Amino acid sequence: QVQLVESGGGLVQPGGSLRLSCAASGSIASIYTMGWYCQAPGKQRELVATITSGGRTNYADSVKGRFTISRDNAKNTVYLQMDSLKPEDTAKYYCNLRQTRGFISYDYWGQGTQVTVSS
Repeated sequence: QVQLVESGGGLVQPGGSLRLSCAASGSIASIYTMGWYCQAPGKQRELVATITSGGRTNYADSVKGRFTISRDNAKNTVYLQMDSLKPEDTAKYYCNLRQTRGFISYDYWGQGTQVTVSS
């Protein structure tokens, strides 16, 4: 089993910045992808950004140039630096870890952290 603990959400004004962190613990494979997803009220959960063990990143078009995902493999921790925040970024942000054992991929989720962008 894998546990994910997120931190760093909060209330910020438009144009401001936040940094989310997610620490993973438990039965973690040597190769895995971590990422962030967001879900606004009444909407489906959607990709924000992912990063592989090798450092390859992928971003949603809506956050490219504003958000940066990074990870510390030694700490099994992923970060999301969120700059130039907009009101439409308001959502609950969930950390995800995906790893494969054999031919099966497993997804693990954190409890979510709320990000609210408002003046």
